[in-house]
Amino acid sequence: MAQIIDGKKIAQEIRNEVRGETTLLKEMSGITPGLAFILVGENPASQVYVNMKGKACEEMGFYSITERMPENTPEQALLNKIQEFNAASNIHGILVQLPLPKHINEAKVLELIRPSKDVDGFHPYNVGKLVVGEDTLKPCTPAGIQELLIRSGNDPKGKHVVVVGRSNIVGKPVANILLQKQAGANAVVTVAHTGAADLTRYTKTADVLIAAMGKAEVITGDMLKESVVVIDVGVNRVDDPSAKNGYKLVGDVHFESASKVAKAITPVPGGVGPMTIAMLMKNTLKAAKSSFR
Repeated sequence: MAQIIDGKKIAQEIRNEVRGETTLLKEMSGITPGLAFILVGENPASQVYVNMKGKACEEMGFYSITERMPENTPEQALLNKIQEFNAASNIHGILVQLPLPKHINEAKVLELIRPSKDVDGFHPYNVGKLVVGEDTLKPCTPAGIQELLIRSGNDPKGKHVVVVGRSNIVGKPVANILLQKQAGANAVVTVAHTGAADLTRYTKTADVLIAAMGKAEVITGDMLKESVVVIDVGVNRVDDPSAKNGYKLVGDVHFESASKVAKAITPVPGGVGPMTIAMLMKNTLKAAKSSFR
């Protein structure tokens, strides 16, 4: 059976490191990392995510504020709030929880966030720095994937990494992170997706497979080569009459068959998921440190 890459354990390691560094930053500079959340509307999942992130800030010793705005908030009112946080010296990171209501231009909102406070790593300026290999605030889930590989003893250096998925949130940035000529990267990267005529042609060649399509259990064990390392980003809800709530969460990889072939694999849940908030905390600390220099 494959090694199970424990995302909860690794995420807690990172959170412990961030908490320790935050204490030192406060002692040396008097700066408390500050993170502002903006939540527009009543999306239940978004409310849960923001509450989880707020609790993580409290655990780290950060200052945080959550601005809750109604569903019908005019776009300009949201832009004004972002400008207010851009100018606030006690706020080092700004996170606008997605998705936004349909009447608001998501790209315009994200581009207004000051790049130095863009702890989600979505601003085109930070995306550009990421692509050319400069130090920047990296998107949290892709950065978390890199940490999972390194800290589980599966350094991607020189390996063939196949990323299945091309989203701006995971697929494209993780491909760019891992192909850089840098420590913890320097991989040979192929980006594939479900539009491929024969997806197995690509997945069978992977030393490291990163599945990020958002489709339940598409990747099965017979699509993988022996001793592959599998990072499953997907979180999909499927019907399960035996479950108390009538459903279960599965990844984009069929765990049972893949784990018989793989050298190491992340579970769903408990793999990539916990890393996202941990890396958000790390980005906020990085932004606060940059304000001190």
